[in-house]
Amino acid sequence: MKRNLWVLNRGHAATLLATALVGLPMAAQAYVGPGAGLTAIGTMIALIAALVLALVGFVWYPMKRMMRAKKAKADIQPTPSETES
Repeated sequence: MKRNLWVLNRGHAATLLATALVGLPMAAQAYVGPGAGLTAIGTMIALIAALVLALVGFVWYPMKRMMRAKKAKADIQPTPSETES
């Protein structure tokens, strides 16, 4: 079966196109004022804080509850010195 080596498949064509677009930079001609910049910084800080609080809520509190239950169970069980008498 004869193969045409000059024909690119989709993956190679997309890579070639992306490389060509990155290699030809253009000026943005954009300005971000101080208000928009502070808003963007505040949004990023809020996003990071939300991710940290979500991690705390989904990981730390169930672990804390599990440790508290384990401690309460250990306090209820009699010690060996109490069972001897």
